[in-house]
Amino acid sequence: MLALSRKKNEAIVINNNIEITVLDIKGDQIKIGISAPKEVPVYRKEVYLQIQEANKEAMNADGDALKNLFD
Repeated sequence: MLALSRKKNEAIVINNNIEITVLDIKGDQIKIGISAPKEVPVYRKEVYLQIQEANKEAMNADGDALKNLFD
């Protein structure tokens, strides 16, 4: 993991097309802005993990449906 220090209104650039800017700092929270192409999905980690779990469940359900179809 790369750890960087940034101040308010400073940014980092990833892969020439994603920019992450520190918008505000209040106590132990920071507000960031993310500029990325539309085709690049950006999720909060807890949402991303929920999507991954739902995808796994859907794959298992489809697998069970196929097994039942051929049994």
